[in-house]
Amino acid sequence: MKRLLLLVLISICWADHSDNYTLDHDRVIHIQGVVFPYFPRLGRYNLNFHEAQQACLDQDAVIASFDQLYDAWRGGLDWCNAGWLSDGSVQYPITKPREPCGGQNTVPGVRNYGFWDKDKSRYDVFCFTSNFNGRFYYLIHPTKLTYEEAVQACLNDGAQIAKVGQIFAAWKLLGYDRCDAGWLADGSVRYPISRPRRRCSPTEAAVRFVGFPDKKHKLYGVYCFRAYN
Repeated sequence: MKRLLLLVLISICWADHSDNYTLDHDRVIHIQGVVFPYFPRLGRYNLNFHEAQQACLDQDAVIASFDQLYDAWRGGLDWCNAGWLSDGSVQYPITKPREPCGGQNTVPGVRNYGFWDKDKSRYDVFCFTSNFNGRFYYLIHPTKLTYEEAVQACLNDGAQIAKVGQIFAAWKLLGYDRCDAGWLADGSVRYPISRPRRRCSPTEAAVRFVGFPDKKHKLYGVYCFRAYN
């Protein structure tokens, strides 16, 4: 049985911030995990705060805190769509300033939209997962599959179709690398690349997002997850 132990490091973060956010100069607990942006099949900016919380839970994750997003930004996370955080604020991390993302002549940082109505305002969400107690894998299958066939194929293999949080955890925490697009539980198709190469995310390590294809007619592989008992 494999177990992934969480490494908890306590440190003091001191920083000067010229961007439009502040970080409390107190102790920040860093937990080994991964922050990932998420939006549902409906498209971008479709989640109120409560729906955002549930969306992360549905993907085996929790809504991220500011400290977790800040650490992810320091680690290179760059995402030009605003998302909810656990304190009810809406923010997004920029490492490469450019015109559509706060302006080309601004400094890198976590852009802060402020606090919005949790019931009426709609954005994406940043999720955080450090939970990985199972086996994540690409199912070797003789044919490509529709979504329903993919779900059943994982069940037939004694597993379940994997969730978005699980593919990010496998990629970030275990270095999982597979250049094959596969269905996930939310109906999205993605693939994880930890070793960039030609035709497989050549510019950066990333979980590549193909989209939300037609579940009945589009054919892909599938990523499965088998939890440890």
